[in-house]
Amino acid sequence: TLAAMGFIAGAYLLGAIPWGIVLGRWIKGVDLRAHGSGATGTTNALRVLGWQVSVAVFLLDFAKGIVPVLFGRYLDLNPWVVAIATVVAVAGHCWSPYIGFKGGKGMATGGGGSITLFPWIALLFPVMAIIIGLTRLVSLASLLAALIATAAILLSASMGWVGWSTAVAVPLMAVIVVIKHTGNIQRLIKGTERRFGEPSVPPTTPPTIAA
Repeated sequence: TLAAMGFIAGAYLLGAIPWGIVLGRWIKGVDLRAHGSGATGTTNALRVLGWQVSVAVFLLDFAKGIVPVLFGRYLDLNPWVVAIATVVAVAGHCWSPYIGFKGGKGMATGGGGSITLFPWIALLFPVMAIIIGLTRLVSLASLLAALIATAAILLSASMGWVGWSTAVAVPLMAVIVVIKHTGNIQRLIKGTERRFGEPSVPPTTPPTIAA
């Protein structure tokens, strides 16, 4: 229906808001795309803007995944519409039309959506913290969390603990995360992935920064 299509389109536009760039410019006068990894999400914000701004970026990006689920349920929309809207919000975060279809890597927005759809996924946060603490590889923790979430949600759906709309949405969000981490995967294989705390370097292709 038109209402469902409008809701999904709204979720995409909400997800596409590049909070890392907005807060970076507003608070620090810095365009994240020109620094560190060039990504617009929490990890690069932490490297470039400091922990206070990165926390705000994380919470706002996380909320972009929560809002479609809660608002869709409030409107009593079909669970499949809610699920699609949540995936689309993550896609918007990763390929934002506001910044030339660039963006973040989807972990915060995908995490917000996944946890709101299936709260048990929140148990992956301490797992990620342990992996980061042991390896200092945020990308590795993100990829493992995406894979574990996919396995957990499919198992839960097969046991009848969660609906199939959620069981489809969470793996799709995980696929987006993996796609956006392609470069990280290549560097992990080569052993050249930058560890958390190491000095950042400018992105290979600096963005065209609008006035």
